[in-house]
Amino acid sequence: MVMKGNRIRTTARPLAAVVLAAGEGKRMKSAVPKVLHPVAGKPMIELVLETVARLRPQRTIVVIGHRAQAVREVVGTRAQCVLQERQLGTGDAVRAGIRPLGRFRGDVLVACGDVPLLTPASCRRLIAAHRRRQALATVLTMVADDPSGYGRVIQDEGGRLRIVEESDAGPEERAIDEVNTGTYCFDAEFLRTALSRLGRNNAQGEYYLTDVVEAAAARGRAGLVRLEDEAEGWGVNSRAELARVEAVAQERLILAWMDRGVTFLDPATAYLSADARIGRDTVVGPNVRIEGATIIGKECRIDGSCHLTDTKVGDRVHLRWGVVANGARISRDAVVGPYAHLRPGAELGAGVRIGNFVEVKKSKIGAGSKANHLAYIGDATVGRDVNIGAGTITCNYDGFEKHPTYIGDRVQIGSDTQLVAPVRLGADCYVAAGSTVLRDVEPGALVFNEKPQRVRPGWVAAFRARHRDKG
Repeated sequence: MVMKGNRIRTTARPLAAVVLAAGEGKRMKSAVPKVLHPVAGKPMIELVLETVARLRPQRTIVVIGHRAQAVREVVGTRAQCVLQERQLGTGDAVRAGIRPLGRFRGDVLVACGDVPLLTPASCRRLIAAHRRRQALATVLTMVADDPSGYGRVIQDEGGRLRIVEESDAGPEERAIDEVNTGTYCFDAEFLRTALSRLGRNNAQGEYYLTDVVEAAAARGRAGLVRLEDEAEGWGVNSRAELARVEAVAQERLILAWMDRGVTFLDPATAYLSADARIGRDTVVGPNVRIEGATIIGKECRIDGSCHLTDTKVGDRVHLRWGVVANGARISRDAVVGPYAHLRPGAELGAGVRIGNFVEVKKSKIGAGSKANHLAYIGDATVGRDVNIGAGTITCNYDGFEKHPTYIGDRVQIGSDTQLVAPVRLGADCYVAAGSTVLRDVEPGALVFNEKPQRVRPGWVAAFRARHRDKG
């Protein structure tokens, strides 16, 4: 082992990882497998696998069981999945997990798929301590404010370590606040041998992985590493515990982006996905949700109650109150909202203005164009410097198919206009207010529908008089 800066670098030794994800999670009361419930916008198992991947193990095995296919689909190519046929305890799960490793020699990290806040740094501390002590088994522990539900970690006067599951613990043991997080590092050869000798003479009738730790302790080669942050060891077994973990994940993310130069006006009400990216000097208002792989540029302002999903936002964009954007692309210096809706495929050019109660779907809007009020733009290509008046509708659906609308550069469209697709408006044309455009319009032309205005002098007085006489 050598020191480099403040980081520990351990002597090179092969590492494999086994992630336990077979449990049903009955207390979640859900048809969704427990490890697929999201934290910070990602399934818990995905967060755990990302942590493990940063340790660069030679092999990663995920043990699956309940709703196995659903979990397998999320794991994908990140790891090899193996099936635990019957849920007979953590020892049985790890036995299934190490089977594909064959005669692997090195260290095996065991982690739980429902402990999503565990960091790579803590895993590295665990592995480094394990190797430094030449241990056979090392357990990651935490001191818990509420230890209920966790196995208690007990060391006798001689330092011998054992872990007592809560169901097997007596009153004195239950009073202990140092608990097992379910994360371990084992010597691979010792682990194989110890697992083959496990029994299940306990209250649950299961094979306990903790018995492997006790076997290592009997040889004087078991150790522990205590977490510095208790939250890293929190497991999720209920909706309340899921909410607790989510709160910590959000606090971590928001503090990290603050450290990178992002302002949150009300951090307690913001929500971020783990994959979101935000540029320096951007200001995020209250009740904002930034989900999926959303990327926000520099010097943006995201006002309150905006909801962005998988959306790319350029520099210096202002999203006013209540903007909802999903799968949209917003170029630099654009202004959107308040209360605008950008649906998948909406692409706004530089300096575009999209105002209140405007919906844009699967449309490209050129630089400098404006639709400031009460419009629907769907399946359209809009040129540069176009002005779209209030109440303009692209009538894109005939009951069977969607049809495109093409609007050239510098077109002026008056209020209360219907563009019946498929239709093309040439550059520099004007559309008079109240028009219904049914056919293509050549560049530079004026299009209008003749609707003669009729006036009946004195009609109002006569109308009111009739109703007075009836009353």
